[in-house]
Amino acid sequence: MSWIQKLYETYENCQSEIGVVTSKKNVPLLPICHTTQKAQVEIVIDQNGNFIRARVVPRDDSRTVIPCTENSGGRTRGEAPHPLCDKLQYVANDYNVFGGNKDSYFQSYIDLLSEWMKFEENKKVNLILNYVNGGSVIKDLINHKILYSSNDNKLLKQRVGKKENKEVLDIFDLLPGRINKKGEIENWQADAFIRWIIEIPNDPQTTVWTDRQIISSWIRYYSQTKQNKNLCYVTGEELYMADMQPAKLRNDGDKAKLISSNDWDGFTFRGRFTDTKKHNNYQTCGVGFEITQKAHSALRWLINRQGYSKDGQAIVAWATSGAEVPDPLADPLSILGEEELISDDSADVSTAQNLAIKLKNKIAGYKADLGDTNEVVVMGLDSATLGRMAITFYRELTGSEFLKRLEKWHDTCAWVHDYRYNPETKKRIRFVGAPAPKDIAEAAYGHYENDRLVVDEKIKKSTVERLMPCIIDSQRIPRNLVESATRRATNRIGFKKNEDWNKTLSIACALYKNLNQKEGYSMALDENRKTRDYLYGRLLALADSLEQWALNEAGEVRQTNAARFMQRFADYPFSTWKLIELSLAPYKARLGGKSQKRQELIDRVHAMFDPPEDYTSDKKLSGEFLLGYHCQRAALWKNKDGNVSEHKQKTIFEEE
Repeated sequence: MSWIQKLYETYENCQSEIGVVTSKKNVPLLPICHTTQKAQVEIVIDQNGNFIRARVVPRDDSRTVIPCTENSGGRTRGEAPHPLCDKLQYVANDYNVFGGNKDSYFQSYIDLLSEWMKFEENKKVNLILNYVNGGSVIKDLINHKILYSSNDNKLLKQRVGKKENKEVLDIFDLLPGRINKKGEIENWQADAFIRWIIEIPNDPQTTVWTDRQIISSWIRYYSQTKQNKNLCYVTGEELYMADMQPAKLRNDGDKAKLISSNDWDGFTFRGRFTDTKKHNNYQTCGVGFEITQKAHSALRWLINRQGYSKDGQAIVAWATSGAEVPDPLADPLSILGEEELISDDSADVSTAQNLAIKLKNKIAGYKADLGDTNEVVVMGLDSATLGRMAITFYRELTGSEFLKRLEKWHDTCAWVHDYRYNPETKKRIRFVGAPAPKDIAEAAYGHYENDRLVVDEKIKKSTVERLMPCIIDSQRIPRNLVESATRRATNRIGFKKNEDWNKTLSIACALYKNLNQKEGYSMALDENRKTRDYLYGRLLALADSLEQWALNEAGEVRQTNAARFMQRFADYPFSTWKLIELSLAPYKARLGGKSQKRQELIDRVHAMFDPPEDYTSDKKLSGEFLLGYHCQRAALWKNKDGNVSEHKQKTIFEEE
């Protein structure tokens, strides 16, 4: 239960953030007894409880903070109304009149509002209560063309005819579609979620979902309804117990829970416990109502604000003090920001060192804010089913230890990358450090769909999960992951876009460098390294550049022989190199004396093989040849001014 304790501490340390909405897309830190919901319809009533108008709520403004009970906050079906804002099935007394095909829960909604008002009067809640009791909610919405009905006054399940104005949203644009028995898509209007606005003269607070008086009133009412006290396994104190646990952790539609609710009617506990709920003596692991509400609210807020969430997988790192921490799944560009890298758009080694120093200084800045003793928690979540969620990764670290391990990851897996792109400047952004795990998954397991490089979501999730211990625990990177990325990088002709191959190449170099840390590989060309695989990589880059130079001179756009034979070269380097070297003859002749220095450099690399048998061996190359290739290529790309040419197929390689 330590994860609940840490989240509870985080909530208590971030009290100033409760209810603060920084963006329409962001989930605020919720007060207890509240949840969020996407609203489709907004109804405005006056100070007398009369309908004024209504509107369809755009998606970017639909997230609404609403009061909830434990049952309604975790409901998947059945009678569990939210106490203020809810679907038409709950708030409309005329639901059945207009063709509602589910049970109406209007009476339970009214009973809940009435009990709340008996405990503590609130004028705005009473106005809503009076209006819905009038029984005309759906009728008013039809009259004002928010909902649409047929000639027999039944709500339509599909739009009739073509939409007149495509620029204006209607209710059918916002409701989730479902397929009926005929295979047709239906948008059932009765599923629309309603929120309220109360317009009272001289009262600027019109939206009920941001009214702090209503929020506080509901918390006071619902807290006093708790009757059962027992031992809270989080705090070790006697507290009012939670009967159900909150959902909606990863998004507004998330039904999976980290703690399963107590099942007293089914067979979950059969043969394991003797007491029943009515005895107020829980033999199961109990959690205090307020504790679990605050902990789950903090987790939901953290995931939305600073977590990685994709296809059900969520990973988040946070400091319990509320201080900012870097995202462990981010690349250096995301940590530093593009502005920090603009002045360093170069590939020479000094600039690479500068970028690495900038990242180190940025992490040092986080350390100054965190201190040595503040705790950092890293937590991963995923669900195999719609109802159950699991903690797939969990670590508690001191702030200094977390940053130390993150810095080590970006140091040992550092390489020069340029696959990030700014659509405004239409330029690639160069950065140095470890690639993001999602990009590593693409490099290792990507494939093409409609000319776009993608990776299966299950494989991506698995890869991210496998890389978490490498980042947080400094564990050894999986060898098969490195081999897969290396194998794909050597298959250059398998890529439809040159930029996709460049990305895979730089990531493969980063992974191989991390796997072989004892070798001390440099991101810059190491002219003193005489290992066989590294030298063969240099030879391939030199041959590739010389032929590309000649092709550009002639205005030809095609792949070089070095590019086409790259995979074969990796498997049979000596025999393939003879073919590549012989094919260079016409290109040397075309360039004439301009290529003399390039040819001399090839000869110098030839002479570095020691013993000579290394050169004549056809033994398969390791991923080290990619490092030699990438470093040699980067060194050739640098022109006389020390700048770098763009990574394009038609790059002109300047004479050294």
